Amino acid sequence: MTFAKIERRSLPDEVYDRVLGQIVSGSLTPGQALPSERALAEALGVSRPAVREALQRLAHAGLVTVRQGGATTVGDVRRTGGLDVLPHLLLPGGDLDLAVARSILEARLAIGPVVAGLAAERHGHAAALHAAVTAIATDTDPVGRQHQALAFWELVVDAADSVAFRLMFNSLRAAYEPALRALSTVMADEVDRVEHYRALADAITAGDADTARRLAHDLLGHATQALLHALDLLEGARR
Repeated sequence: MTFAKIERRSLPDEVYDRVLGQIVSGSLTPGQALPSERALAEALGVSRPAVREALQRLAHAGLVTVRQGGATTVGDVRRTGGLDVLPHLLLPGGDLDLAVARSILEARLAIGPVVAGLAAERHGHAAALHAAVTAIATDTDPVGRQHQALAFWELVVDAADSVAFRLMFNSLRAAYEPALRALSTVMADEVDRVEHYRALADAITAGDADTARRLAHDLLGHATQALLHALDLLEGARR
């Protein structure tokens, strides 16, 4: 039996997440004024410096506007927020936002082939890519295979040598990882296609960008269509 380490978080982190949760859930709306630092500190049971640090972080992320001597107002998260907000938007209040989930799947399918093509053009990490394919092939646990597949794509992103795509990948992964176990059945068609991963690794290693893009689209497309279909069914059930 293994145990995960207990993660200790700072009070500003907790305040940041509490306020962000209220914003993405719609409890705090764009343009609405937040309570004063004193009122927030009393309501949350923390110090004013903890609240101040959290508000500064929210302001730097474009989620609130802090006016010196005036009220702190909520921004429009979809217009001013960055990719780091994506995991919070996916599960506002603990319920899956189907529109956000659909957009993540669409982004995954659109970005993956582009990144694979860049990786082939700037090809490297050959040994690591093939080792990652072996890890996918030898992992018999469905959730473990998804983790191994993510490790493979992380190497592809590294080979693409693009900071922007790397940050996008980080955010998409952060949104996707909490749902790995729930998605294990529908993702099996993708992560079980070991030979397809191997062919993609070969194309990247050989510097064949066109083939890498095609193989990446084929690989990601199967699970994407299955997941989109599942979302459509869930959306119909909610109506």
